Amino acid sequence: MSTNFGKITVVAKDGMTNLIRSIAAEKHEAGQPFYVLDLATIERLMDKWNHSFPNVKPFYAVKCNTEAALVTKLANLGANFDCASIHEIDTVLSLGISPNQIIFANPCKSISHIKHAAAVGVNLTTFDSKLEVDKIKKWHPKCHLLLRIKAPSASGSLRPMGKKFGVLPEEIEPLLHYACNVAGLKVVGVSFHVGSIAQDPTIYRQAIANARAVFDIAHYLGIPKMQILDIGGGFRSTPLFEEIASVVNEAVQDFFPDPNLKIIAEPGRFFPETAFTLVTHVIGKRVRGEKIEYWIDEGVYGSFRPTLYNSCFVGIKPISMKESCEIRESTIYGPSCDCLDKVAEDIKLPELQLDDLIVFYNMGAYSKCVGTKFNGFDMLTTPTYLVTTNST
Repeated sequence: MSTNFGKITVVAKDGMTNLIRSIAAEKHEAGQPFYVLDLATIERLMDKWNHSFPNVKPFYAVKCNTEAALVTKLANLGANFDCASIHEIDTVLSLGISPNQIIFANPCKSISHIKHAAAVGVNLTTFDSKLEVDKIKKWHPKCHLLLRIKAPSASGSLRPMGKKFGVLPEEIEPLLHYACNVAGLKVVGVSFHVGSIAQDPTIYRQAIANARAVFDIAHYLGIPKMQILDIGGGFRSTPLFEEIASVVNEAVQDFFPDPNLKIIAEPGRFFPETAFTLVTHVIGKRVRGEKIEYWIDEGVYGSFRPTLYNSCFVGIKPISMKESCEIRESTIYGPSCDCLDKVAEDIKLPELQLDDLIVFYNMGAYSKCVGTKFNGFDMLTTPTYLVTTNST
């Protein structure tokens, strides 16, 4: 991770293009893409979260984007963190964040990762199987547990989490009994995740109702009163977010009237998606009839790998050193020798030249964190420049 941490440029919203031009001209030649992170966007999104979810503590899903400046900014704004591995835990701790602000939200953990969580004091995790209980009992018995339940199938979800994680209804009672009454561990709540980019707000109400049933089963079994409801993720900063929040808040009132209940969530893309802009250079060009093909210095083995699944969220803006009025049908390829390394196809762009810039917006979610060194192109150390935009 390469970050110009601490150097923040203040820029008006309409001055971003000029800033990008100056960074490219002064610090980056073709072959060296870079990111711009707008910290003001993170502040606005946290305000939006707190307004829509005043009683829900966000535990940012670190896997979405591990940029140190982003994680630090979120911590300063009051967020906690959802980690799934040793590396993610250590990334957060290395920034001076307390282990009490971390949930180890991976229902299936390697023994070495459980031992590490115990050693550094991460004492809250999820589980959904008897074997996981046995591992935690042996290697981290002081850890508090959230039972991960299988969420209802979410219509339109990009990646339904229930295919891999979560106990079935008939498994809940015996697993709770085993974890608490046999293993002697403390199950303090319930978690679920409806899936990435949920499109049906009502699915949250169903999941919360299912969580209520788990609380009731725990009471029936004589388990000490559970205190935490984890509503997972699936959020984007779109008009649908307010609708989801309304459904969640109403469902919590209906099914969990206890004012002492602690409600948490695991938002990922909600915070970084729109805050990051990726700047690439045109490194090659080929004209074939009415169509033009471009090569840029980023591709699907770097930041664009996830956009194979959600490219509709990405905005594209060319920045040419020369004005061009001719709009041509264009295809954009990444730098590798893989024919599948295609960023965009059959889009309309003004004709560009070598070293011109192509800027991609909404590139903060599951982008730079999945970079590789395939074909010898290092997509792991793409630098990030910090800005804060204002309305003037």
